Amino acid sequence: MKTKIFIDGSEGTTGLRIHERISVRDDIELLTIDPEKRKDPDERKKLINASDITFLCLPDAAAVEAVSMAEGKVRIIDASTAHRTLPGWNYGFPELSPAFREGIRTGNRVAVPGCHASGFIACVYPLVKSGLMAADYPVSAFSLTGYSGGGKKMIAQYESEGRSPLLDAPREYAMSQQHKHLREMKAIPGLAAEPLFTPIVSDYYAGMVVSVPLYTRLLTKKVGVKDIWELFDGYYTDGLVQTAPFGAEAEDGGFMAGNKLSGWDGMKIYVTGNDERVMVNAVFDNLGKGASGAAIQCFNIMTGAPESYGLNL
Repeated sequence: MKTKIFIDGSEGTTGLRIHERISVRDDIELLTIDPEKRKDPDERKKLINASDITFLCLPDAAAVEAVSMAEGKVRIIDASTAHRTLPGWNYGFPELSPAFREGIRTGNRVAVPGCHASGFIACVYPLVKSGLMAADYPVSAFSLTGYSGGGKKMIAQYESEGRSPLLDAPREYAMSQQHKHLREMKAIPGLAAEPLFTPIVSDYYAGMVVSVPLYTRLLTKKVGVKDIWELFDGYYTDGLVQTAPFGAEAEDGGFMAGNKLSGWDGMKIYVTGNDERVMVNAVFDNLGKGASGAAIQCFNIMTGAPESYGLNL
C-alpha cells in the first residue's frame, strides 16, 4: 500500500526539494493542493488529515497552526524551527544515537534539524556524550553557508542584477547572538549554555561548513588531535554521517570550501589542528542533510524504506 503524502508549504526552497524527491517514487501517493487554496486553512486541514504523513515547510507560526489541524493518526515531519526542542517531538538526526533513530521510526511528530544546528550538533554531541566535553565548556562555532539557506527572498537578492557590492564578500549575520537555531544547539547536546555562534553567508548557492574550535586543555582529559579524530571515526558508523580520513583536508591543499559537498545528501566530519588546538568541522549541503535530504531520510525511517532511498549519496 502506498503512503499518502501531503507537503504543506511546497513552494519554498525546502518544500520544492522534497516534492522533487518524493514525486518520482513509486511507494507514495502525493496529495496536492490547488494553488489558489494553498493558504486556505480548511483545504489544508482536509489534506493534512487525508495523508499518512505530512511534511511542513512553513514559517514557525504556520507550522504550529498546521499541527493543531492534525487529527487521528497523521504523522508530521516539520522542517520549521517551531517544535525542535518541545516535549513529544522527536529530533530528526538518527546518527546521534539508536534512541534518536528509534524515536523517528516510531514517532508521530518528527522535527527536522536546522542546517547550522545539524553541523554544530554533529560536532558537539559525540564530545559531550563521551564525557570528553563538559556541559559547561565555553563552546563557540562559526558556520559558512551558501545563500540558498536564506530562502527565496535571499536567493533573489543574490541573483538580481545591480545588486549591492557588499554581497560579493562573505557576510556575518545574527550579530545579536539570537540566531533561531541556538535553542536546539544547546538542548540536543545537553550544553549548560548557548554557544557563541557566528553564521556567515557567502556568494555561492548551496553547501556549508560548520566549525567548532576546541582547546584540548579545557577538555576533561588529556587528548590530542588524533584521539579526537578516533572518537568521531568510531562514533559515526551508521547512517549518512561519515568521518573523513585523518589529514584528508590536504587533498584540497589545506582549504575547506563551503560548496565542497553541494548536491550531496550526506555529511562529512573533518578533525583538524594540533594537539593543543583542534577544529571539528562538519561539511554538508544546507539543502541536503541540512534540510530536505534530512526530511526524506526521516521519512524513510518512519515508513521502513531503505534509509538512503531517494537521496543523492
